[in-house]
Amino acid sequence: MKLVILGRGKTGALVAEVAQERGHTAVALGESENQNASALTKERLHGMDCVIDFTTPSAVLENISACARAGVNMVVGTTGWYSELEYVRGLAEKSGAGFLFGSNFSIGVNLYFEMVKIAAQALNMGYTAQIVERHHEQKKDSPSGTAASMQKIFEEIAMQKPDITSIREGEIIGTHVTLLDSATDTMMLVHDAKNRRGFAEGAVKAAEWLAGRKGFYEFKDVYRQISS
Repeated sequence: MKLVILGRGKTGALVAEVAQERGHTAVALGESENQNASALTKERLHGMDCVIDFTTPSAVLENISACARAGVNMVVGTTGWYSELEYVRGLAEKSGAGFLFGSNFSIGVNLYFEMVKIAAQALNMGYTAQIVERHHEQKKDSPSGTAASMQKIFEEIAMQKPDITSIREGEIIGTHVTLLDSATDTMMLVHDAKNRRGFAEGAVKAAEWLAGRKGFYEFKDVYRQISS
């Protein structure tokens, strides 16, 4: 496959590395090379199989719109834009291409979401819940997209939205904690990312899975197919 990686940050650079390891051609574009989605024209994307976005909340919507106009498959790992989800769904469905997004492309985190679904039932049994997430100090969005996904799970299962505490410090890759408390005991679920490789591998596998598909997909709904 021929891939365009948007973002030369730590995750974007690793995505390009993993793509090449898996036998793909990867072209990485930094912010200065793609200002206002200027590099994402139909002509410049001709022959490309998929665009993978790990940029910033301020840039991602323009990138999505440009890829939709070009009719090119897109995988989006950037978060902080979900208030525009229905707008993006419309763009993706009209584009005639495939679009896949995720708040986290780690297989481990998506298994963690499954555990959170079970844990959320405790709120119907008298427990209270809190979500704590810790990330490196350069992270742009707060709370993290992963924490927001966890909060949404609680809302769907127990019709309650736990508070989220966000901590930005040092070089922390990403830690998410679910705390469940009652008068008699406390439960805790923790996911702690050791490095960014899980995110990068998941994003590249998502691009591979999306090849030949059209429509709008979320990683958490298809990750079991992708992880094989």
